[in-house]
Amino acid sequence: MRPTSPLLSLVLLAASAGLFAQSPGYSSSNFAAEPDPGMGGSQAASPVKNSSASIAPLSRLALGAGFSPLGVNLLVATNINRRLNLRGTGNFFQYSANNISTNGFNVDAKIALASAGASLDVYPFPNHGFRLSPGALFYNTNAANAVFSVKGGTSFTLDNVTYYASATNPVKGTGAVGLHTQKPAFTITTGWGNVVPSRGGHWSFPFELGVAFIGAPTMKLALTQGQVCDANGLNCVNVATDQALQTNLQAQVDKYIGDLEQLKTYPIVSIGVAYSFRIR
Repeated sequence: MRPTSPLLSLVLLAASAGLFAQSPGYSSSNFAAEPDPGMGGSQAASPVKNSSASIAPLSRLALGAGFSPLGVNLLVATNINRRLNLRGTGNFFQYSANNISTNGFNVDAKIALASAGASLDVYPFPNHGFRLSPGALFYNTNAANAVFSVKGGTSFTLDNVTYYASATNPVKGTGAVGLHTQKPAFTITTGWGNVVPSRGGHWSFPFELGVAFIGAPTMKLALTQGQVCDANGLNCVNVATDQALQTNLQAQVDKYIGDLEQLKTYPIVSIGVAYSFRIR
């Protein structure tokens, strides 16, 4: 039996450069030809196109928002050149679930996600939206916490050993999961949609897919109060001090950590909207 299984299910929550990029611009002028004495009149020349317009570095700014397993995300980005953008992101999410009943345990859980980072968006084909984005989460406190209890006289299991909570002194405990052992946590994503369009324009709808290397998740479970007894309600022992129970509790925690191991490469799948504008 897994007293924190509801908690586990809820958890599943650079550079700058002075490079210039040219974009074609056109201007036209009409030139009047000198009168041709032999023709007795004048003739207009064809318009001439000049490529003169350019998009200066750090001249556009984009603001946006979206959703991902890291939470609600906000972004700010600027252009370095036609192939590079610098993007900063912040993510947050909080959720509480109370009175979850599972296998005799009553669980109150809270997810608190908060992270921030930066990435360099590389556009190999500047006229298309495809990009590759190496980056890092420099701030990460993603975690989940829970308190749980066992109703007196009911059973629960730790490492395949069944215990019975005392009818007069029921069991209580706390749990915590951390998703932030690697700091900074490096990220790599790919996606579609340039939040600072090289051809101008304002609105974009970026999509992103990748992972954050957050490190191995951590978990702590503690039985802090109450007694457990045999099936007849006799031979009761204190949950906080009984060595055999604490050994089984640690073995159960190790199993949970094994189940969470795959989250060390935390998935990133996001979609959002952004608006860009010229700042100079």
